[in-house]
Amino acid sequence: MAERTVGLREVLVVAGLSVAIVLGAAIATSFLPNALQEVVFRSPLLIIVLIVGTAGLLWGIARPRPPSE
Repeated sequence: MAERTVGLREVLVVAGLSVAIVLGAAIATSFLPNALQEVVFRSPLLIIVLIVGTAGLLWGIARPRPPSE
């Protein structure tokens, strides 16, 4: 069974996608009306999104993979 290694290219792709998602969210939020911006920034919405995102990521990492043929 071959071990899977993560290279610099994969790390840079994930980092670039993360930056693009955060910038996209910031830009999208700037187009919201002020009342909705207040909801985003003054409520626990961001904390909930971070918790759900982290849980999803950890679940994806911990999920057993089917054996390769």
